[in-house]
Amino acid sequence: MKTLFSSNLFLILGIGIFYFVFQPQAASACEIEFEIVENKKEAYSSGDVMVIKVTVSLTHKSCPVAMEKTKFTMKGLKILGTTEWKQESSFVWTRKLKVQVVKPDGKNIVLQANRVCDKDGGFGSLVLKYL
Repeated sequence: MKTLFSSNLFLILGIGIFYFVFQPQAASACEIEFEIVENKKEAYSSGDVMVIKVTVSLTHKSCPVAMEKTKFTMKGLKILGTTEWKQESSFVWTRKLKVQVVKPDGKNIVLQANRVCDKDGGFGSLVLKYL
């Protein structure tokens, strides 16, 4: 009886570990990254201007949604200018945003990019400190 209990316990434990390790993971069709290419600092104050490079990598290779459909939302920033989307390679696109810091509602400045498509889209976020 004790051996049967031990083997059932190991079987249940093994199945639980298997499902935990191999559970499905949500995968975005796009990876969106941000890089400050001009005026990078530890913290920003009102009036600071910076240039942010946005990189979109299409992980599912083809996307029926144009790059221009990428939506940007901001807290504590306003856009002064942008470049057109530039195709760096078959599945990588970049764009630069020139932004100015305005007073945010909280202690952080936030820039988010969102893409919606039938392949789960993509999302990226940049959070910066505000003085």
